[in-house]
Amino acid sequence: MKSFVPDGNGQVRQSDVDEVSPAAGEAVIEVEAFSVNRGETFLLETPPDGWRPGKDIAGRVVQAAADGTGPRLGARVVGHPPSRGWAERAAAPTSSMAELPDEVATVTAAALPLAGLTAVRLLRAAGPLIGRRLLITGASGGVGHYVTELAVASGAEVTAVSASQERGAKLAALGATVVADPADAPGRYDVVMESVGGPSLAAARRKARTSGIVLWFGQASRTPATIDFFDWIDGTAGAPVVAFHYQRRDFAQDGDLATLVRLTAAGRLHPEIGALLPWDRTPDVIDAIRARRLRGNAVLTLN
Repeated sequence: MKSFVPDGNGQVRQSDVDEVSPAAGEAVIEVEAFSVNRGETFLLETPPDGWRPGKDIAGRVVQAAADGTGPRLGARVVGHPPSRGWAERAAAPTSSMAELPDEVATVTAAALPLAGLTAVRLLRAAGPLIGRRLLITGASGGVGHYVTELAVASGAEVTAVSASQERGAKLAALGATVVADPADAPGRYDVVMESVGGPSLAAARRKARTSGIVLWFGQASRTPATIDFFDWIDGTAGAPVVAFHYQRRDFAQDGDLATLVRLTAAGRLHPEIGALLPWDRTPDVIDAIRARRLRGNAVLTLN
């Protein structure tokens, strides 16, 4: 079958690979669409041996799990395999799948898994949001969009840091105040979510209330964050900085992917697809993500 594989130069090429051989508790999906995540573009620079990209996929089950768990043969599903999803077929744990109702298109579902799961679990880590103030940096991507929509719907007052007002227009339409820099965010915040790195972490942390929390969940700028601890003598000392990963057991719950599907079907969550292209354009999408030219999620289709 055809699959994208690392080309050794930070990009991908299409190649013939062995047919899928599912493990126990895995079903095989005929992939109709997949989404490209920024973290996968980073891994392509120094790919682990045997690794192939692909964590966000949607399509139909062509081989149900041998243990009888998960979706039935022929079901439309969204899946979140650990890797190898940019292919004609992919295996995924049935615990990382959700069936799709008619109201959710396959291409829409492909944009849900990693970004959506990250957003849901960030908000769970933040705690109750009604009446609280939330600041999120790097908000123009898929995670920022989901966090903003879900947090506003939960009663939070959201400020989103975006590269420009144009890129942040969708966030403003969702109910967020959009600023260009953390330093421009008005007032202090109960929850700060930081994913840019470099000086952004220190600037965003200064906006936290002493009773608040700072959730660090990425370093999109590729610049390591540094903090001068003398900066903590500024009235914000006491707000903890918590390193977040969406797969941490204390943040994750079974059924989170199904929750995202349910919210989308009900019209309460609206994935933003910044690019929808045939899968042979995957290298172009990777370049666009690295150059920060895309807003929202990029989805590639195999049909």
